[in-house]
Amino acid sequence: MRRMTLLTALVLTAAPAAAQRPQADPRIVVREQTVVRDSRAVREIARAYQGRNNRSEQTERFSRKIKIGRDGRVTVDNISGNMTVTTGGGDELSIEAVKRTRGPQSELANVRIIVDERAGRVDIRTEHERNYRDRDRDGDHVSVDYTLVVPSGVAIGLHSISGNLGVTGARGSVRAETVSGDVTMTDVPKVELAKSISGNVTLTGVSTEGDLAAGSVSGNVIAKSLKAHGLDVNSISGNVNVTDVTCERVAVKTVNGSVEYTGTISKGGTYDFNIHSGSVRLTLENPAGFVLNANSFSGSIRSDLPLTIGGDSSASGSRNGRTSFGNRRMRATYGDGSATVTVRTFSGDIIIAKR
Repeated sequence: MRRMTLLTALVLTAAPAAAQRPQADPRIVVREQTVVRDSRAVREIARAYQGRNNRSEQTERFSRKIKIGRDGRVTVDNISGNMTVTTGGGDELSIEAVKRTRGPQSELANVRIIVDERAGRVDIRTEHERNYRDRDRDGDHVSVDYTLVVPSGVAIGLHSISGNLGVTGARGSVRAETVSGDVTMTDVPKVELAKSISGNVTLTGVSTEGDLAAGSVSGNVIAKSLKAHGLDVNSISGNVNVTDVTCERVAVKTVNGSVEYTGTISKGGTYDFNIHSGSVRLTLENPAGFVLNANSFSGSIRSDLPLTIGGDSSASGSRNGRTSFGNRRMRATYGDGSATVTVRTFSGDIIIAKR
């Protein structure tokens, strides 16, 4: 098995659950990312390629163009370095790569860029001849940055240990995951996977009839201007900010971080926010109605919308149009009650605001 494939599998899958969490929804595209078992080892792997000495930078460039077709597939496996993908016309794939090191110039020759071509498919990988764990003992300090221009319909898969990943304008399916780095998707309707162990994940300007999934173990998850059937967001340690979103189903889970949701509530939709430590703020745009199930063990529940209270909760007071509730567990209805909104937080406030 290729070194990069094995390394990526070991790092991205070796992780136990960090905290109690509910049974996953079978419709979720990607299950919640879990905490890495040996976090020290992961940090050492990433730091091995981020570290630089005081020597001047040495570089070596790689360039290649390949006909792949408008609906082909491209994958890139990398250890260290950023990857950027944009789209162009025609049926040609453009690969530009730059090897970088602040070690000796000879290190560049020890890192190879391998391009495997098959009908309608191109697989690119970075191979280091020296063991990455022994960079202080005949290892290398080399990173490789990739810039790809692909036909818009091409499917894309990006895998990295240390580096930022960015995709813009792709119309084919996209999967991107890194251990240490940010993942950014802009105007990419078919995001199947956007994951980082240590880094932020940002989705912007996505419109699709399917489901989207994004998550980070240690980092924020940001979703802006999205329209989809379903949105699944998971974070272990980081905030979740979802803005200008239209979805029939939303599932947000985080262990340690606050959640902000700004968007619509569709008739018949389900919206589930499950937080262990952090506040939840829902800013809703002209909802027809919903049933609210809210539970906060240590925090208050407040609403700008007039709610009809049920169950064992009662309003404790109203000020400036906002109603606070005396108990930390409640069931209430707004409007026609056609949607279902469930909010659970162990430690934090729950706020329902109107836009």
